[in-house]
Amino acid sequence: MTCRRSPVDSLSCAARPVPLDLSGFCLMKIITHIFESSLGKKYVMAVTGFLLFLFVIAHLVGNLQVFLGPEAINRYGHFLQSNYELVWPARIALLALVGLHIWSAAKLSVENRAARPVGYAVYQPIGSTYASRTMLMSGLIVLAFVVYHLLHFTVMVQYINLTGQNFVSFTDPEHRHDIFKMMVVGFNNGWVSAFYVLGMALLCLHLSHGVSSMFQSLGWKNDTYRPLLDKGARALAVLIFLGYTSIPLAILLGYGKEALK
Repeated sequence: MTCRRSPVDSLSCAARPVPLDLSGFCLMKIITHIFESSLGKKYVMAVTGFLLFLFVIAHLVGNLQVFLGPEAINRYGHFLQSNYELVWPARIALLALVGLHIWSAAKLSVENRAARPVGYAVYQPIGSTYASRTMLMSGLIVLAFVVYHLLHFTVMVQYINLTGQNFVSFTDPEHRHDIFKMMVVGFNNGWVSAFYVLGMALLCLHLSHGVSSMFQSLGWKNDTYRPLLDKGARALAVLIFLGYTSIPLAILLGYGKEALK
C-alpha cells in the first residue's frame, strides 16, 4: 500500500519558501559581467591603472630620498626589506594589478580591431595624440623595462648590472644594505642610465594619456573638464619624468661619487 500526498499537502509544500542565498550567485554574475563586457574591461583597466599610478608616485617619493644622503635612503630601504608581512602582500598585489591592467588593455585592443576588420586605405588620426595611439606598445615596452629594473635593483642579478660588482655585498656602517652605494654604482654606467631615462620617458608618455583616459572610462570626464584633465595629466607626467630621471642624471654629473671609493 502506497501513501499519497493530498492536493493540500502538495500545494503547501510547493508554496513553502525554500531558503536560498543568492548573494554569492549575484556577486559571481557581476564579476563575470565585468570581465566579459567591454565596459567592464574599461573599468578594470581604469581602476588598476589608477592604483599603479599611485604606486609610481609613492615609489618616486621613496627614491628621491637618495638626495637626503646614505642614512635616509638606507634607513628607508631597511624598513621595507625587514617588514616581509608588508612587502610581500604589496608585491603580490602589484603583480595582480599589472596582470589585470595588461589583460584588459590587450582584450580591448583585440575587440577594437575586430570591430573594424577592414583597415583604413589612408590612416588619418583625428582628435587623438601619439600617446593615445601607442598605449599598448608603450605599455609593453614599459613592462620590459620594469622587469629589467626589478632584476637590477631588487633581485640584484649581478650579470645584468654591467658593473661587474655584486650589489648584494654592499653594506653600510649600520650593517644595512647600502642602497645609496648601489644606486650610485649602478647609475654610473651610462648605458644603464640611458635605458632608465628611456624607460621613464615611455612610462610618462603612457601616463600622459592613461591618467586622462581613466576619468573618461569612469564617466568623470565631460567637455567642460576635458581640457583641464588632459593638460593636468601631461603636466603630472612631465613632473614624474623629471623626478625619476633627476637621480641617474645627478649621479652621472658626480653626485655621491664618494660612494665609489
